Amino acid sequence: MRILATRRLPGEAWEELSDVEIGALDGPRPDVEALIVAGDRVDGGVLDLVPSVRLVASYGVGYDNVDVDACRARGVAVTNTPGVLDAATADLAMALVLAVRRRVVEADALVRAGGWGSSWSAGPFLSREVSGATLGIVGFGRIGAAVARRARAFDMRVLVNRRRTGDPDYRELDELLRESDVVTLHTPLTSETRGLISRERLALLRDGATLVNTARGTIVDEDALVAELVSGRISAGLDVFAHEPHVPDALLRLPNVVLTPHVASATEETRAAMTRVVVDNVLALARGEPLPTPVS
Repeated sequence: MRILATRRLPGEAWEELSDVEIGALDGPRPDVEALIVAGDRVDGGVLDLVPSVRLVASYGVGYDNVDVDACRARGVAVTNTPGVLDAATADLAMALVLAVRRRVVEADALVRAGGWGSSWSAGPFLSREVSGATLGIVGFGRIGAAVARRARAFDMRVLVNRRRTGDPDYRELDELLRESDVVTLHTPLTSETRGLISRERLALLRDGATLVNTARGTIVDEDALVAELVSGRISAGLDVFAHEPHVPDALLRLPNVVLTPHVASATEETRAAMTRVVVDNVLALARGEPLPTPVS
């Protein structure tokens, strides 16, 4: 079975694949039966280049880069890598919460610039407590639940936007935004969630609130978010952006936002585990077995 991967993936599991070509899909490839992508766009035009493809294996839990409907219409299976990156993503979300609320990046820059005076109180660098703050989680799947466990360990009060029978912590989205000191986003990008956190909803955040996004940049109205951050009314920790790798210039100059380059799952252990899932799906296809993690 001929396999084309847009890049080599990390981890020992990769060595279990044979007949793998690594490179861009820049022309017709009628011999390719499995296509491994890592954030690359796969739409009808791409699928036309690989008429024999039976599987698109996406390296990541999000699969908004893949036109699932176009794949389904051609009988092409799509897989992703859920579960194995929950802990790493939740860790980064909490790291951003802590870094923003306690102004860690600003304080680090102050020390490096030689601006630490004799006063231990660091005067203007007073920050906001994490312990006792209310955390609102938008998207309460595996990653959201992992964030909740970490937040409770920091004595945070947790509210969620996914309804469960009898769940006293459930809030409608607008209510959650009004009530939370910190809001973290963990919903997948779909037609329903694109622009979910609109200009009007950003305005619902209380003064001094923090927005953390490790999901997808276009879940938020980025222009409206930049305006709120420039005003200084709120703060943010952002791992994702609307037009990656572009980051709005205004954000680069703001002290009230911490920026990371879409690295929520970027630990050696997690990336190797993601490769394991990709390889397992490709091997299952070759053996004619059910795929471990199909996108439905």
